[in-house]
Order: sequence, then structure tokens, then C-alpha cells
Amino acid sequence: MTLLRALKWMLSAVLALVIVAVLFVAVFGWNWLRAPLQQKVLGQTGRVLLIQGDLDVRFGWPWPRVQARQVSFANPAWAAQAQMLTAEEVAFSIHVPQLLAQRLSLSDLHLVKPVVFLEVGADGRKTWLLDRDQKDENARVAIDRLTLDQGVIGYDDAAGKTSIRAELSTLAKPADGEQTAGVSFKAEGKYKGLPLIANGTGDSVLALRDESTPFGLTIDTTVGNTHVQAEGHITSLLKFSAIDMQLALSGDNLNQLFTLTGIALPATRDYVAHGHLVRKGNTLRYDEFSGRVGTSDLSGWWQVETGGKRPLLTADLVSNRLTLEDLGPVIGARPGHLEAAIKAVTQTGAAGAVTPRAKRVIPDMPFKFEHWDTVDADVKFSAQSTRQASYMPLEALTAHLSLKNSVLTLDPLQFGVAGGHLDAAITLDGRHNPIAAKAQLRLKRLALAKLLPADQKGKASTSQIGGQIALAGSGNSVGSMLAHADGSVALLVSGGQISQMAMEKAGVHLWEIFRLTLSGDKQIKLSCAVAKFDVKSGFMHANILLLDTEVTTLLCSGSIDLAQEKLDLTLTQKTKNTSPLSLRSPIHIGGNFAKPIIKVDQTRMAARALGALALGAINPLLALIPLIDAGPGQDSDCVKWLQGKK
Repeated sequence: MTLLRALKWMLSAVLALVIVAVLFVAVFGWNWLRAPLQQKVLGQTGRVLLIQGDLDVRFGWPWPRVQARQVSFANPAWAAQAQMLTAEEVAFSIHVPQLLAQRLSLSDLHLVKPVVFLEVGADGRKTWLLDRDQKDENARVAIDRLTLDQGVIGYDDAAGKTSIRAELSTLAKPADGEQTAGVSFKAEGKYKGLPLIANGTGDSVLALRDESTPFGLTIDTTVGNTHVQAEGHITSLLKFSAIDMQLALSGDNLNQLFTLTGIALPATRDYVAHGHLVRKGNTLRYDEFSGRVGTSDLSGWWQVETGGKRPLLTADLVSNRLTLEDLGPVIGARPGHLEAAIKAVTQTGAAGAVTPRAKRVIPDMPFKFEHWDTVDADVKFSAQSTRQASYMPLEALTAHLSLKNSVLTLDPLQFGVAGGHLDAAITLDGRHNPIAAKAQLRLKRLALAKLLPADQKGKASTSQIGGQIALAGSGNSVGSMLAHADGSVALLVSGGQISQMAMEKAGVHLWEIFRLTLSGDKQIKLSCAVAKFDVKSGFMHANILLLDTEVTTLLCSGSIDLAQEKLDLTLTQKTKNTSPLSLRSPIHIGGNFAKPIIKVDQTRMAARALGALALGAINPLLALIPLIDAGPGQDSDCVKWLQGKK
């Protein structure tokens, strides 16, 4: 009985205290709690909390509801803005068990006309962390859902070159009353140093940590030169745990997306893309997208998987019609440079040949390899056809790109070119500065006629080009890699025909040139052309360089400087048929890749001409002797030349 009386006494005492507390609150309200609450916050955070309006608490377990009016909470002394939060009204439900464990967790927070300023200090301190040093990531308020009734939000991060101001307002409630009113917003400022402008609408409740309620969002934003339009749903605005949106992207260059995504992408021309963005778990996928890069169409899918050492980007991209110039930025060519450079190389000597405005032909823009360690990649790309260009008859393209641990590999890289194939395997090791590069290229059955200018296509109609190139070098652009390259180049042109006039001009056979001028040019047999270079430290030394026809063999010696793009080659002729009137002399090919200079040895030509004049003074018939070219009269075995057996 004693124990029973004690329990009754204790229950009576507790009940009495509850009744007294309820009567006290009923008579005096909750405002008495403002002073001790403000004192507790000041002692805990070192920052001033002011509640100048009424304070009210509504009981509920485990989520009592708190409401306060005319509230302000100070920023730490180092922040640029004095107050982190001011609001006409603040209401929230607080999780009592979490509070007893000294963790502040709010199921929902409602702010009326708030002005919020959040700031990151130069030393990494954050104003929304509530410890005295603002460095403890656990000392923050956990908010599941947030609603705002008008207001201003500011965010500053000087070290991150970011400063944004956003205004929010409540939308008018739909007439049918079945939907919530929602909010509209507009923001401007700078994001990582780039100008930012954004506007859009969203649901009335911002699901910050709530992973059960999708948040409807429509946004139109421009960051720098990148334009983003999106409409759909995001679950958990802090984690983006799920995304289902229609997304449109456009900009000047895909590599500018690094600022927004933190993922390295290749340099490109301007682009546009429309597709479906979905996130499930650790996978973010941009599916069924279509668009263009430059003037080339592009479609397919890409996805990013997180959770590993670094994000993994996989993609399967297809272009139905590729424009060659759109590949220029990928290999470091400046705008308009690739087209002009290829024209300069393939149309050298042709009437109206185009040379690049720049003095250099080889792409020289550096790769941004410092970002290669931000992502691993496995990308497949194919171009079904290309927009035909007379200067480079590219027919199709297939590539497999792999990026792992900052090592980029293109293998295979296959082009359909001029009726044949160019197969390549390229490795760029971005773990080194400068980049260590290796390239293996094999040319198979390229039709020479398709590589010639339009007015010369019929002059080597059946000739084919084959060969292989093996180079290794270092540099941060294609130009610098070639400038330090070692390796070899071996090319063979076999079969077909070539202009006799071109060969007679090469031999400076005046009689044949005169005769062909009267009768018209004709085609003669092209036995072969062989080019074999040893490459050392960016210099291509001609080991074998010849062109063999039924009337003339042209032999060449000298070198090519890849670093300076300079030519230093000397061409000598060995005529197979006797020419009664020839000023044959070595031909020098100099200048640079953009503007080769071809000239004959004028001293030797003058000597032959003076010899003819001197003998002519004795007997006019003797004047022909220095001008006669007897010729060796043999064909070359081109395969043996290429194999180095001659």
C-alpha cells in the first residue's frame, strides 16, 4: 500500500505541475520564453537572436510547432552582412528527440517576407554553421521542407567568385483551387566568375531534404555563354537524389560546362541539345537527346555514374552528317583554321589555293588536360556520312574514346577517306606535363584522284596511296607534340597515270613543254611515288623521296621542320628519254606549310644557257649540246625503295 500511495502522489504532483504550467501559459503566454531562448542561442553560437514579436508553441509529439514574429538572427562578425536572417514571421515544427540530442532538425520551415544572406569566408567558414567557429559541418539546421512567402536570398563566396541575389514571390493560386500557388523567382549575379541570370517557377514547398516528395521546377538560366532550360521534377534540392526533367542546353563550347558540372568535356564549336535528363541512384542519364555541334547533327545518349574514385562518363553518339570543320576545336585548331590548313596542304600549287590566315597550319591550341583527372570516360562516336568537301573527301568516321586516370586513348579511330581507310590508335598521357603522346596511323588504298583539286582529278585516276606513320612526342597541343616527335613516316603511291606536262615542267624540258602546248597534255604511266622519313626531335629527314614515271624519275632530299613548319627539300630529275632542249636543274621547295615556295636553281640554269650561247657562237648546232638530257632510261622498283633495299 505504501508503494501505491507513493505512485499516486507522484502522478498527482506531475499532473499538478502540468496544470500549473498550462494555467501559466494560458495567463502569461509563451513570450516569457523569448529571453531565456535568446540567451541560450547567444551562449551557444555567439550570435544574437532577437524575437521582437509574439512567440507561440503548439504541442505535438514528436513535432511541436513553434511560431515567432519579427525575428532576426545575426551573422558572425566577419561576414559582410550584419544579419543572416530577418523575417516578419518564422514558423517550424521541431523534432524533440533530435533536440534533446543537441541536433536541430526541422520538418518544415515557413518564412514570411524573409531576407536571408549566406556567406562563405575566405578561410572556408560558413555563416549557416552554428558553432562559434562556423566550421563544424554537423552544426547546421536540418530542414526537410521550406516555404517562402516572398523574400530575398543572397549568397556570397569571394574565393569561389560567386555572388547571387534572388527574389522570390508567391504566385496567385489557380482558380480551380486544386493546385498550390507555387513560387516564382529571379536571380542574377556571378557564378564562379561568370555572369548569371535566372528565372523560373516552382512548387510552393521547397523539398530540401525530403526524398519522398518531388519538387516541380521550371527554370531558364544563362551562366556565361551557356543557356539552360529545364522543366520537370527534382527530389531533394540539396542532394538531387532523383531527377526527371526535359532539358535544353546551348552554348559556345561544350568545355564551358566544366564550370557547371565539374566534368571535363572536349572543346567544340557552338552547340544545341534537347533531351530527357533522369537521375536514379548514382546514375545521371541524358537520354534520347538530339541537337547539333557547329553544323553537324548529333544524337544519342550519355550518362554519368558517381560513387567511384571519380565520375564515369559513358556515351554513344551518332552524327548522320558530319562537317569536318566541326572537329577542329577537338584537336586544338582555331576557328576556320582546319579547313584552310587542309586546303593549303591538299591544294598546294593549284590555282586559287587557299592558305590559312594564320601563318601556321598544324593545330596549336593547348588541350585543357588539367581537368582530365575529374572524370573517367568511355565514349563511342560514329558519323554515318559527311558533308563532302573538295579539299578532304572524308566519307565516314568511327571512334572509341577512353579516358582513365588522366590517360586519353582513341582506339580505334577510323576514317573513310577518298575511297580508302585511315586507321589510327592515339594515346595522350595527361599524367605528364607536357602530355606524352603516341600515334600509330595506317593508310589503306586512298584514291589519289579524290585528294587532288577539282581541275586535276583525272590526272591520276587509278593511283592509290598507302602507308603507315608511327610517332611519339610530348607537348600540350598537336603542334608542340609534333615539334618534339620521334618516329617514322612511310607512304607509297602506286599505279595510275599522271600529267606528262607536269613531269616535263619538273625536268624543265623546253622542247617537250613546247610540243605538248601545241598538241595538248596527255597522261603517262605513274610507276609509283615513295616517301620515307625518319623523324627525330621534330625534324623529318628524307630517307627516300621519289616519284617514278615512264619519262622521268624525280628524287628528293632534305628535311621538314615540324616545329617551325618549314620545308627544305631539293628535287633532282633523271630523265628516261632523250630531251633535245632542256634546262634541267635542281628544284628547291622551301617556305612553310601555309605557303610553300618552289623555285629552280637559277645558277645552274644560267650556266647551261650560257654554255649553249658560247657554243652557239662557234656553231649554232653546238648550242644544243648543253641542253640535251640523255637520261638513265630505267624504271625504279618502288617496293624495294620503300623497304630500303636500294
